[in-house]
Amino acid sequence: MRWFRCGLLCCLAVGFIGLATSSPSFAQAKKDDKASNKEKILGSWEVTKSGSGIPPGSIFEFTKDGKLKITVKADGKEVTVEGTYSVEGDTITSAGPKGEKADKNKIKKLTATELVTEDEKGKVDEFKKKK
Repeated sequence: MRWFRCGLLCCLAVGFIGLATSSPSFAQAKKDDKASNKEKILGSWEVTKSGSGIPPGSIFEFTKDGKLKITVKADGKEVTVEGTYSVEGDTITSAGPKGEKADKNKIKKLTATELVTEDEKGKVDEFKKKK
């Protein structure tokens, strides 16, 4: 009986060591999730619902090199503003072309087709991915 328990403990130990070395740790998995937001946000997003006053139909384009291009449609006119952005975890930080006031928005939801953000005042904006 004693040998049986010893053998069982050895098998369990080997199994746990195998699991630990073959799968990423919890911290690494969380880091990968955060990194994926940087990739998921790339492309053009159209505002579908705005709590912050951005007109629906406006386009936010996030490029791989950290540039942000916002095209706002209002009163039959189209205005384009360029700036920069960065994504760290679930936070998007954006600034104007000359480093003007940085805005921080929390990513509430980000999928391949849907983006929902919340600004520092709690206002929520919803976007859909443009094809």
